[in-house]
Amino acid sequence: MRDRNRAGVFLGIAGAFTLALSQVSVYAASSSTKSAPTSSNQTLKVSPLRSSVTIQPGQSAKVQTFVTNLTKASLMVKPIENDFVAGDERGDPAVVLDPNSYAPTHSLKRFMVPLQDVTIPAGATKEVDVTISVPKTAQAGGYFGAVRFAPDTGGNSSSVSLGASVVSLILMTVPGPAVEQLTLTNFDVQQNGGTASNFRTSDSLSLLMRFQNKGNLQEAPFGQVYVQKGKKILYTYNFNQKDPKDQILPDSARRWTVPLKGLGKFGKYTVGATFTYGTKGQSIEISKTIWIIPTAYILAIVGAVILLALLIGGGYVFLKSYKRKILRSSRRRY
Repeated sequence: MRDRNRAGVFLGIAGAFTLALSQVSVYAASSSTKSAPTSSNQTLKVSPLRSSVTIQPGQSAKVQTFVTNLTKASLMVKPIENDFVAGDERGDPAVVLDPNSYAPTHSLKRFMVPLQDVTIPAGATKEVDVTISVPKTAQAGGYFGAVRFAPDTGGNSSSVSLGASVVSLILMTVPGPAVEQLTLTNFDVQQNGGTASNFRTSDSLSLLMRFQNKGNLQEAPFGQVYVQKGKKILYTYNFNQKDPKDQILPDSARRWTVPLKGLGKFGKYTVGATFTYGTKGQSIEISKTIWIIPTAYILAIVGAVILLALLIGGGYVFLKSYKRKILRSSRRRY
């Protein structure tokens, strides 16, 4: 219970985390050797920014990280084990900085073997192996944590801010009967931030997609978005087909915005998509209809309707008047 209460102390949600990871997100971090930005004095860099590992219950594995000393003097570097949770729906994580706290669920920190300080010569890179030991009782599913590296100033880990450290994220999967439940909660066509199904122009159209992960395994949906008119495909967009793919953590949601192109100035269009996710290749298919109707067309239609109404009304009045005239004429005759 104490752990759960303390887990609410997240001292590094999006703002501070961006200082250390402005090019990293929990779901979209690159596993290349490009390092996350460091603090303003550019003391350290780390790679990879994100690692994925699969470990069976009762087994251990090592995750390689590489830390580079960018200064001209030898540095004592302190590794710090942390958990993180989903900070927002755009992919920014929230690191649990309290050294005595864990994430409420999916904590990888519990399985990480504490690391010793390491000395790195000036301009040198040193490999630091992060050992993860999974107990036999561990449930199948996803676990995630972070290893931060900061210059050792003699303080404790709770005083080391994100801005003074560099971070490598680790996502672990424990094989077994996991729950995979990904739902597409929003599929909205937008223009300048507003959602609609009828638009005056096709300028600046985009598609907002929001996925919610109710399972216990991180998911990486991918697929293709398309724009169609009649039977003709006008535009396609490959969604999340890079490597590594953006991921959605368990018990969280993630949203993406993609551009929509190829639409003309007028007409009925279908915006659709097919997504695949999960270990068994589960699929999600969806489509919706939108209209592009310029203001000039609307005014012309309204004008035509008004003119037609006037013609019908005028015809009715004329026929009624003509009928009265015929009746008067017949009465005079008799």
